[in-house]
Amino acid sequence: MTRKKAHLITHTHWDREWYLPFERHHMLLIELMDTLLDTLDHDPEFRSFHLDGQTIIIDDYLQVRPQQRERLESYIREGRIIIGPWYILQDEFLTSSEANVRNLLIGHQDAAPYGVISKLGYFPDSFGNMGQAPQLLRQADIDTAVFGRGVKPTGFNNMVSEADSYESPYSEMFWQGPDGSTVLGILFANWYNNGMEAPVLPEAAKPYWDKKLADAEKFAATPELLFMNGCDHQPVQTDLTQALATARKLFPEVDFVHSSFDEYIAALRASLPSEKLVTVEGELRSQRTDGWGTLVNTASARIYLKQLNAACQTLLEKGAEPMALFARLAAGKSYPHDPLTYAWKTLMQNHPHDSICGCSVDEVHREMVTRFEKSRHAAQFIIDESMAAIVQTVDTSAFEGYGEQAFPFVVFNTTGWARSSTVTVELETDKLYFSERPSIAALTAELESMPWVREHYALVDAQGRELLAQAEDAGVHFGYDLPKDKFRQPYMARRVRLTFEASAVPAVGYASYAWVKRAAGRALLAPEASSTLRVHSNGMENEQLAVRILENGSLELTDKQTGRTYTNLLVYENCGDLGNEYVFKMPEQEQPLTTRDLHASIRLVENEPYRATFEIVHEWRIPARADELFAEEKRRLIPFTERKAQRVEETVPLRIVTSISLEREGKGLLVHARFTNEARDHRLRVLLESGIHAAQHAADSIFEVARRDTVPAPEWINPSNAQHQQTFVSIADEQHGLTVAGIGLHEYEVLQDGRGTIAVTLLRAVSELGDWGVFETPEAQCLGEHEVQFAIYPHAGDVVQSQTYAAAYQFQAPVFRIQTGVHSGSLPPVHRFLDWNGQALALSAVKMSKEHDDAIIRWYNLDSAGRTLEFTPAFAAAAVYKSDILERRREAVAIAADGTAPVAAVSEGQGEAHDAGQAAAWTAAADTPLISQPVGKAEIITYAIELNS
Repeated sequence: MTRKKAHLITHTHWDREWYLPFERHHMLLIELMDTLLDTLDHDPEFRSFHLDGQTIIIDDYLQVRPQQRERLESYIREGRIIIGPWYILQDEFLTSSEANVRNLLIGHQDAAPYGVISKLGYFPDSFGNMGQAPQLLRQADIDTAVFGRGVKPTGFNNMVSEADSYESPYSEMFWQGPDGSTVLGILFANWYNNGMEAPVLPEAAKPYWDKKLADAEKFAATPELLFMNGCDHQPVQTDLTQALATARKLFPEVDFVHSSFDEYIAALRASLPSEKLVTVEGELRSQRTDGWGTLVNTASARIYLKQLNAACQTLLEKGAEPMALFARLAAGKSYPHDPLTYAWKTLMQNHPHDSICGCSVDEVHREMVTRFEKSRHAAQFIIDESMAAIVQTVDTSAFEGYGEQAFPFVVFNTTGWARSSTVTVELETDKLYFSERPSIAALTAELESMPWVREHYALVDAQGRELLAQAEDAGVHFGYDLPKDKFRQPYMARRVRLTFEASAVPAVGYASYAWVKRAAGRALLAPEASSTLRVHSNGMENEQLAVRILENGSLELTDKQTGRTYTNLLVYENCGDLGNEYVFKMPEQEQPLTTRDLHASIRLVENEPYRATFEIVHEWRIPARADELFAEEKRRLIPFTERKAQRVEETVPLRIVTSISLEREGKGLLVHARFTNEARDHRLRVLLESGIHAAQHAADSIFEVARRDTVPAPEWINPSNAQHQQTFVSIADEQHGLTVAGIGLHEYEVLQDGRGTIAVTLLRAVSELGDWGVFETPEAQCLGEHEVQFAIYPHAGDVVQSQTYAAAYQFQAPVFRIQTGVHSGSLPPVHRFLDWNGQALALSAVKMSKEHDDAIIRWYNLDSAGRTLEFTPAFAAAAVYKSDILERRREAVAIAADGTAPVAAVSEGQGEAHDAGQAAAWTAAADTPLISQPVGKAEIITYAIELNS
């Protein structure tokens, strides 16, 4: 008979901030690490400690105890303190695809100086697991993942359900991603505390181990039994050696060992009955449960945090990283590896699940806002410095003919597709430094006296065509320069504010424009005679869409390409919420309120050739709060599923001001809503009826568009079936589809109402943390002003085949612009740094690697079928390698002999290059791409391009 082996792995699960503010948890961490080092010093049989899979713990400890660095490093190198592979333990669904990758990449970079790293996909307490985790782990040479949630009911306070309704009969299984990548998956079937506080005294140890061994054997597929000796913020068990000695005496038939994950997994694999193991596929979201323990409603707790996070991630991924690469390519500017790592680390300190999920005490989330600001400022600095370097190399000499009254600027598109959008830019037209006049008052008066006549000026593109634009005199404002070689230079400047349509700005590129004074003898190419955008008394239309606004403020949206009209869009819904930061719970028997029967105020607020906007105002009243019974139920720790409270009859105003905008070339309707929340204990959603009946729908997730069942599993009893989304949710049949994209709006539900209604949560106001105690969180009521942005896209077929995903992704990314001067340059006025093509592919990362200074370009395939990627960089490549998420050079890829194949500098619709003598440097050397490679289904594919020195 095979002997059983009990593997005790000592650890602590360290939530950096949660029911205590960060610094209080921080001080507890210092105590824990001091104790750990002392224990390792004095007990040679205390073999190892798993440092929770996150390297940030090292930073946090050494920040206070820098004198312990050598001691700590010694134990890490010896393998007695096990670190990595992550920087932090993130919430996978509320952080972006690239943020998940940066987390693993920076964790590896932080561990590299020690020479050792844990190659284990460690997800102890993630609120569900991303479907692409197996592929990401495999690319990082990780073949095993351990996780606590996703395939078994797990509730609050580390309670594990005894139900048998989970996907695997064993704690061991295979986990397969949508591309086919597979890892060994190990579920903490009895949670990650099933070996904590092992008793030393025999009378306590006997019943303890009788139960623990029996519980482990229920789920184990082998005699190798896993016991996690620790839990949340669990202090080190300093008497573990004695506890193991006791257990060995009491249970001689079991080998008790102080183990590590490497030792346990090696023993497990040697005895694993592979033919008996189940393969679980894709996302692990606890869908085969009663629905109360998924914790998905953290996606709507403190939505303002999600919005800040989305903005910061986008600034880094679609701003700072690509701009810094462009600056390196265009101007030879050094790539700011360390500042970018600092900005990412600062941002990722907000990515642990108790942080970004909004399920901590108020002090935690106040500090998060500061971190977001710090990361944003660092990213914006890198963007500004990079753009300033790039535009100095852009040839704007085409505007010389306008003399000193030409004010060029450059608009950047860092997304993967050509882009047309409405852009607003402020230009300084006249500037006087303080040093140029005897007083600031005189300087200001001189600037204010300068004449400004709108009709004397025009906006032109690089080919001299006049563009339709709205121009406003923005007045005289203070500004300053910060030269690199002298003291700051303050000035006052006259500004003009321009709003116009930047049409077909090249993907991964830019286009140049100028605000010019009309010059005698210099004719401008005439703008289009009329716009295809038309406004009616109760709506608007372009060549793609027609919008009709009804009296209640709801919309009818017609897709002119398919002829289908969608009705009952933009209906607001409100209901009570007796839950907490983790879970939504509507009061029993309550019927949600909606704006269907409310009269809305509607007015046209913008009617320009490039964009039209209507404002819709709902003057609504909703219940002020939950009744007094709710406070008593919280105080007594009544489970939220058993609460009987209702909302009061007293009401407070909820005024929702919604702006709907349609751009001339827009494929979707852009929505911006603002409101002031005065109510407590409630949820606000927007309802968008698709009229489509489909068993499944699509949701943007981590490196994939996940296909999810609209009707939950039979075990599901929660009346709500809310789900996570990254960027969009979409429902479609074979002919038609409707996609809703949001910015920082990560919770949706496809209602089972027979009408295919998509509900997107805009606000959830709650009063307590929840989980294992009473933690009041009054700031989670989110009182005050709020703004939300989303877009509605009708289309033919599904979101991938129609390429609507590209518009939804572009909706997330800002357009960057910067003023420059008139000068010659090595780059053309309109340019793209990368030319690529690939059906169903999405461009995800454009950056540089730290190890080799290679250009790193990453795509992923949204389709379940293989595709082909073609790309040509507009810069000389010494070599091209297939890479991975750790940005290593893997397999060399054959390229043209001279390593060059620069792409066309002028996109369709932008005209010819302005200088035929330079055209050869700006247009493709051949019709064939430099690289053409197959991309497997759902594959994440990265290339490292070695630059010519």
